[in-house]
Amino acid sequence: MTLASVLGQPRAVDALQAALRSGAVHHAYLFAGPEGVGKELAAVGLAQALTCPEQPDVGCGACASCQRVEKGLHPDVTWVMPDDERVSRGLAGRSDFTGTPSRELRVEQVRQLQERIALRGLESRRKVALIVSAQTMNVQAQNAFLKTLEEPPSDTTLILVASAIDRLLPTIRSRCGKVHFGPLPVDLVARRVAEARELDPETAQLAAVMAGGSLGRAMALDVDALSRRKDIVTAFEALSGENAVGLLRFAEAHGGSREEAERTLELLTLWTRDVALVKADLASGLANRDLAELARQVAARTSDLLLHRRHSLLEAARAAIARNGAPRLQLERMLIDLFTETSR
Repeated sequence: MTLASVLGQPRAVDALQAALRSGAVHHAYLFAGPEGVGKELAAVGLAQALTCPEQPDVGCGACASCQRVEKGLHPDVTWVMPDDERVSRGLAGRSDFTGTPSRELRVEQVRQLQERIALRGLESRRKVALIVSAQTMNVQAQNAFLKTLEEPPSDTTLILVASAIDRLLPTIRSRCGKVHFGPLPVDLVARRVAEARELDPETAQLAAVMAGGSLGRAMALDVDALSRRKDIVTAFEALSGENAVGLLRFAEAHGGSREEAERTLELLTLWTRDVALVKADLASGLANRDLAELARQVAARTSDLLLHRRHSLLEAARAAIARNGAPRLQLERMLIDLFTETSR
């Protein structure tokens, strides 16, 4: 794997390759974009290009140095990520931590990084630090990291990988060279998912659309959950502000965990998009094609203003859960706000 092997992000890859060729590599980069669209792969590719002894400023992807970068074992490439992400990747066990592994990047981790990059490189002409899920840095960690950005070591490149850059301090964002990554083409995601997971074309296409152009999400989607989406959408559209018990039961059924609540909100966001497409006479672009008739019924009774409000409330609930909000509580709040307004 090299920078050139990152698929579906030509503008980002071209910009990085141009910087490498010209020798104008920034001391700090902020790779911004949705989850699962190639940001981290590009960060690894850039780290390889900066440390490769065989093809400097390109990265061969095959030498021992490039292989160690890809595996996270290169002595001059430092990885920083939240503890819970280390656990999910199999890099640590829950028994390695006292209590629940943190979802945040903590100030202690930033200070350890600062100590590491202050040392001389062991093998390469340049040191690299990859800060994964940089948006999870708490305020103390961001303030500490800002000092490194203001006075960076001359032989170090910092790469922040973030899916929500608005959660980073403006002073951090302004001191980084920004590289934007957009959603991947749906057809590309569908093709890769079909090959990797041996799915039929229709299921793979639905997975790609539901994942919002994120290959990572599409690969992780529960195929059984795809088959349950019809029941979830139908139950959602049957809710009413006059039946508060029904709202609470829906939240209880789909808010048992952070992952389940996020999947439900993503599905309902995509469903809201489908309804909006029907209202705009663009039904050919529906993700849930088997629910086209229901989408027409909902579109006929739902105003543009209410659809916009529905989308805003869904996004707000997703953002609250991402900030460690209680999943069930956030679902309840979203449903009550939405259907209480609808029934007025």
